[in-house]
Amino acid sequence: MRFGDRAGHALALPNHVRATLWRESFLLVPVATCAAFWSFGPALLADLDQPLKLGLIFLWLFGVILASSLGVVRHAEHLALLLGEPYGTLILTLSVTAIEVMSISAIMLHGDNNPTLVRDTLVSVIMIILNGMVGLSLLLGALRHREQHYNLQGANAYLGVIIPLAVMTLVMPNYTTTTAGPTLSLAQERFLAVMAVALYVAFLMVQTGRHRGYFTGPGQIEHQGKVEPAGSRSIAFHAVMLGAFMLPVVYLAEKLAHPVDYLIETLGAPAALGGVAIAVLVATPEAIGATSAAVRNQMQRSINIFLGSVLSTIGLTVPAMLVVSHWTGRHIELGVEHSDFVMLLLTLGVSVVTFASGHTNILQGMVHLLLFLAFALLIFQG
Repeated sequence: MRFGDRAGHALALPNHVRATLWRESFLLVPVATCAAFWSFGPALLADLDQPLKLGLIFLWLFGVILASSLGVVRHAEHLALLLGEPYGTLILTLSVTAIEVMSISAIMLHGDNNPTLVRDTLVSVIMIILNGMVGLSLLLGALRHREQHYNLQGANAYLGVIIPLAVMTLVMPNYTTTTAGPTLSLAQERFLAVMAVALYVAFLMVQTGRHRGYFTGPGQIEHQGKVEPAGSRSIAFHAVMLGAFMLPVVYLAEKLAHPVDYLIETLGAPAALGGVAIAVLVATPEAIGATSAAVRNQMQRSINIFLGSVLSTIGLTVPAMLVVSHWTGRHIELGVEHSDFVMLLLTLGVSVVTFASGHTNILQGMVHLLLFLAFALLIFQG
């Protein structure tokens, strides 16, 4: 073998290293986007009154943040497999919740105060997941497998915590008399934050402890989802990559606030669109996992994803945003009104009926999907 051949062979990277570099190469896109807005931000965010530029900037930032969020969730799932429970569930949940809190905070602190942003985001997450994601998962699963089964006790455990938290957070503020409007007093907000965290921690102890079997499908072993093997990559590698994908989300979420605020404050778009945009960013990674699990006939895995996502959104995001509200002096309104009030109660009621039998069918999927379409229509016609 000649010297050049030996040198080239020595410099050749192992297959698993090349595969890792290729897989993580997309990180260059959010890094380049951050660099572009760091260097040319004022110019890029100027002249948003031009519809074409406004649309391109919004789609650019939204797409990069969404892709970075998928990277965060992917590495969080690897850490969940490597660390086991309860640390795996905590990392995955906290990663998604962190993206949501950072996105809400960035948009809430930019421009005029938007006191309903937290409420709109919570409602949008609930509607997208409990209607859109559930409907799509049940419909695709039923089309391929006709009827699918899950552990009824697990679904009841989720709904038993989601319903009181949703009502206390989004309905009760409309009926308290200590403060005017759909708001809570300081003492009530503190109680709500403590209650939400306490219920979430109690649920986590049940899910990962003495009643772990509630959250596995009939006759199935516990499964965290179909994630590619970690191979030789360590916990430290996935932790570093999780942080690397998270940092662009933190920075670009603030930039996304510019086109979102322009749409709402200048063009008069529905105020709920800001919450819907954040909800889509948060729910999309979960939606991909839930629907693919349903297609693979892993309905229990699908239920764990979408019901767990709603629970973590209310149980962790609400306390975090109450803290941010007090720190920044931006008050928030939590009580839902008008058509959102009706849609919230209808969605919670239908969800109880849907997850009351231990098996799913195509009709349930159609009902939830139509409720999601009704919610989308009422954003503009409500």
